[in-house]
Amino acid sequence: MVKLFEPYKLRNIELKNRIVMAPMCMYEANEFGFAQPFHIVHYASRAMGQVGLVMLEATAILPEGRISARDLGIWRDEQLEGLKQIVDQIHAYGSKAAIQLAHAGRKATVEGPIYAPSAIAFDDTYQTPVALTAEQIKEIVHAFVAAAQRAINVGFDVLEIHGAHGYLISEFLSPLTNKREDAYGGSPENRYRLLREVIDGIRAIWNGPLLVRVSAKDYVEGGNNPEDFIQFAAWMKAQDVDLIDVSSGGVVPATIAVKPLYQVPFAETIRQTGMPTGAVGLITTGHEAEEVLQKEQADLIFIGRELLRDPYFPYRAAKQLGVAIDTPSPTYKRGW
Repeated sequence: MVKLFEPYKLRNIELKNRIVMAPMCMYEANEFGFAQPFHIVHYASRAMGQVGLVMLEATAILPEGRISARDLGIWRDEQLEGLKQIVDQIHAYGSKAAIQLAHAGRKATVEGPIYAPSAIAFDDTYQTPVALTAEQIKEIVHAFVAAAQRAINVGFDVLEIHGAHGYLISEFLSPLTNKREDAYGGSPENRYRLLREVIDGIRAIWNGPLLVRVSAKDYVEGGNNPEDFIQFAAWMKAQDVDLIDVSSGGVVPATIAVKPLYQVPFAETIRQTGMPTGAVGLITTGHEAEEVLQKEQADLIFIGRELLRDPYFPYRAAKQLGVAIDTPSPTYKRGW
């Protein structure tokens, strides 16, 4: 039995297969964070390609939380019309739509002050952030919840909290970037507190699938490792998170030995806690994706750059695995 093309139940929805378009920043929004025609074509193409869950890029919950001035935004109601057009197109081709809610923290590159748990710059090419006050942290939690409500209003099927790659929540989780001495720093429980409050806030208004993306390994001595996320995963499970999307790196400058499937073991480690996981990282063929599922290393396969190269990756994977899948139009069958 080929698992990659089996339906997958994610809380109250069913994905038609186990393939997820990983969130990838496109930097194609206008300077006000509004979606452009590019986004509609970009995401609809992957839905036509039969990706089960199409996830939008990191979408900023606040203007100062943008990675770049061209990030998608969801901090004001006027931005929702463009996002709804994207969701409608994804749905039109039988896929489910997800959005990743994000705050860049100290890795923001927009004008004005930037904010982080501690006043430590990523490197000498980034500005030094302002350490957040406890009151400002509460405001960011509120912004995450407000953004989640907007995403619900738009009609997204799945919400994901961006807690990876050295952005704000990731900075709080890592002892390399969180040097606070208050209730949000020090112990793992304190470093988790911001994520806990964001999850609780979103869960208070959203009963649908909720995912969290994490960087399970910092690749620097003294940083987080997959084993540290066993406790974090237990807390997320208790808070009713449905799946952890397991990536790595980006918290501090580091040398990473990249190779096919290099991040899959991190997903496997976290999955052993009983928390479903998504695997990412140089998964480029149907056989590689199927191997991860057959070995029960993860529950979903997140495909990033390979979907940039080939929006119709699911068809190619199906052919490699000897499976017939639906096409967006009967005429497409001539090509497959």
